[in-house]
Amino acid sequence: MPLTLKRTLCLLMLAATFPLASLTQAADWPTDTVRLVVPYAPGGTTDVLSRKVADLLQQQIGTVVVENRPGAGSTTATGQLARGGRGADHTILMASPGHTIGPVIYKKLPYDPVKDFKFIRNVIEIPNVMVVPADSPYDSVEAFMEAAKTREMTFSSAGVGSSIHMSGELFKTMTGSKMTHVPFRGSGEALPALLSGDVDVSFENMPTVLSHIKAGKLKALAVTSAEPSPYLPGVEPLSKIGADLGLGDFVTTAWFGLIADDSMSDEAVKTLQDALDKVMADESFKDFVAQIGGEVAPQEGDAFRDYVEQDVQRWQRVAGQAELQ
Repeated sequence: MPLTLKRTLCLLMLAATFPLASLTQAADWPTDTVRLVVPYAPGGTTDVLSRKVADLLQQQIGTVVVENRPGAGSTTATGQLARGGRGADHTILMASPGHTIGPVIYKKLPYDPVKDFKFIRNVIEIPNVMVVPADSPYDSVEAFMEAAKTREMTFSSAGVGSSIHMSGELFKTMTGSKMTHVPFRGSGEALPALLSGDVDVSFENMPTVLSHIKAGKLKALAVTSAEPSPYLPGVEPLSKIGADLGLGDFVTTAWFGLIADDSMSDEAVKTLQDALDKVMADESFKDFVAQIGGEVAPQEGDAFRDYVEQDVQRWQRVAGQAELQ
């Protein structure tokens, strides 16, 4: 066989293997341990949810390790994710409103919250709850607001830039209340201060406080969603309670969903989406969501990206009202 013909045949055979190799690579993902990054300290809603998702997700795709990387309202871990680099194709992050609030209050972040990421799937949505310690003298939003006109109040949060922080700032601005923000490194640290009465109020994520409300250790004055929550019967939304008090437009909620660096392959994203569909259909996950007072979120892929982009715009309006820009 002439040398040129032999060389041509070899090249054709090699080229024919490329599509097969690509398909095999996609089918074999992940080829390493998947890291699920929590951009907050242990103990809060993001952490608890991430660990539940990781436990069920690894039944579908192999080992998933949860890593906590708190700092700067989730922007530290998110910035690290956006830089990509080694292991980026096996790293995912549980994003929350901090992902959309951070760029609003931190002006020089090295990433764009929409353009620099792959949006895998939104997982759950939950309301925040306006809560006070059990021995607080305030049993209603009206009583709290009246006292806050003359007395300096404190409100805790899971950190600057969290939905908890922004809900408090919005309440402060809309009511003219005298309130000082007391940030902590995550809800796990903020909760003891609230339970002990070291702070007057919080607008915490429902999963963090639901069991304490039911146990009588905290009093729920209102929820921040547009509609009442079935998990807190008798507790009305702030927008309805305060309709005549300047709070008619007060609606804030929290979402939690998985994102990745933009370099993650579409095949890997699809593998994760298929696995998450099974996770969210699992009865133990449905029970978990009900226990923390959440609702399963419907968005994935482009729909999730659009949802996040709209959330950025919402928090821009809130930050403007609270004069945080």
